[in-house]
Amino acid sequence: MRGLDTNVLVRYLVADDAEQTASAVRIVEHSRGTGGVLYISVVVLCELVWVLTRGYGHAKAEIVRVLELILRTKQFRLENDPLVRRSLDAFQAGRGDFADYLIGEICRQAGCDDCITFDRGLKGAAGFTLLR
Repeated sequence: MRGLDTNVLVRYLVADDAEQTASAVRIVEHSRGTGGVLYISVVVLCELVWVLTRGYGHAKAEIVRVLELILRTKQFRLENDPLVRRSLDAFQAGRGDFADYLIGEICRQAGCDDCITFDRGLKGAAGFTLLR
């Protein structure tokens, strides 16, 4: 198993730099061909969403599609896959950012009663308490 950094995953998905994209594609295809596994941490997923949103202007629906594609790709192993899936579901249905829902799921998994936030986008979201 090998870990992927955000920049490699971005090149693979966005293909905006020919040389780096070719290298990223080679790594993913090699893993596919050999049955290798590429590990993606939750930090990388949060950075990916941020880069796609802020750097490339992708809409939420496109971000959700990309994350679903990553979840379906056999050679990718995600850190705490069930937690990521729950976070993605909440992100898709809610008004907060993906990272916010991931933080909420991490808090829940740690045994927290709730996650306290100032983020008004999470008002009414399960597991969050808005601090005023």
